[in-house]
Amino acid sequence: MHRNLEPAHGRHLAMNDMGTGTGTGRNAAAMPRGRAGGAGVVPESKRKPSLFIRTLGVIGELLITAGVLVLLYIVWSLWWTDVLANSDQGQQVEQAQGEWGQSQKIGTPRTDAPPAPDHVDSVGALEGLVYIPSFGRNAVHTIKYGTGLEEILDTGSFGHYEGTQFAGEVGNYAITAHRQTYGAALRDIDKMQSGDAIVVQTPKAFLVYHVVSHEIVEPTAVRVLDPNPLNPGATATDRMLTMTTCHPPFVSNLRWITYAKLDHWVDPATGIPEEIAGMSAN
Repeated sequence: MHRNLEPAHGRHLAMNDMGTGTGTGRNAAAMPRGRAGGAGVVPESKRKPSLFIRTLGVIGELLITAGVLVLLYIVWSLWWTDVLANSDQGQQVEQAQGEWGQSQKIGTPRTDAPPAPDHVDSVGALEGLVYIPSFGRNAVHTIKYGTGLEEILDTGSFGHYEGTQFAGEVGNYAITAHRQTYGAALRDIDKMQSGDAIVVQTPKAFLVYHVVSHEIVEPTAVRVLDPNPLNPGATATDRMLTMTTCHPPFVSNLRWITYAKLDHWVDPATGIPEEIAGMSAN
């Protein structure tokens, strides 16, 4: 918040009696000296503002400039980074769907073990796509290996925590994304309900997870990445997906964790899951 400081300027008018004649008596005394036969008004010289007033003016201008810069930064971080990230994600999603094939036919749900996923170990490598229908028809994002900011999360992508299981495996497939700025892929994570679908697409399968619970934890609570996140230390028997993000928005001193369990999968050769019909990144 800044204040526009404008020094107050007084304006003084020197009023002189005007006389006629030869300039004698009181009227003559009021006339300007050294100027014969005439009358005039001599304005008082304007005084320069004091050093204190000039300093306040400079400070005010600096505060205004700083305020404009802060406003531009807010616009850039809250709006423009979303525009860039969403545009980039739209192109990457379309490219992946084109390479893997994307039917609009509804496929057959299966509950047997899904195909073993490909294990990538190159940071930034594309693993799959994630669809979150409850966020809207355009909630489609890439998932890349690793959780680096500049190369993965700041591009609008989800990142896969290194060392956790891969999509569809028994254990915990843990992914993360921004909640504000850079596409804000998980902006509405707090609105998800038990039973909501989260669909992960890989080159081999569509994996349909259903939300089972959520919690808010400290950033140091790495137990949420355990192969059995709901019972850390115990043997994993379920195929889990865990999504993490910052909480609350724009404060981010905690982490919001949403857990989901694999419900079924669909072979891409038969079509797509009913849950993502009509969804598109654009």
